[in-house]
Amino acid sequence: MNIEQLRQYCISKKGVTEDFPFDADTLVFKVLGKMFALIGLEKWEAGQKAINLKCDPVYAQELRADYEAIYPGYHMSKKHWNTIDLTLDEISPKFLAELIDHSYAMVVKGMPKKVRDSLN
Repeated sequence: MNIEQLRQYCISKKGVTEDFPFDADTLVFKVLGKMFALIGLEKWEAGQKAINLKCDPVYAQELRADYEAIYPGYHMSKKHWNTIDLTLDEISPKFLAELIDHSYAMVVKGMPKKVRDSLN
């Protein structure tokens, strides 16, 4: 996926907004105000294409063991976040979409039921 495809995929999900809450470089996607994906645009433009995604801690460990391109989240909680390095061509667009879906679902799952229900 290129950056625009990645952006379109993320913002197409229900309740998702995008902004730059930390600096002018870090694009953050949120579902109902909670982060589920981050992309460093300056690094992306420099060829270091990566995305940070939230992940179930057990699944995160499995992914890190199975894929060289997946490692503990850069500048994030190492338990709950993974960085997906897209420069290694190890992660297919379909698998990346599944990882984004998982991140989105993890964040939604952690919300109060009343908030979750507002997405329907």
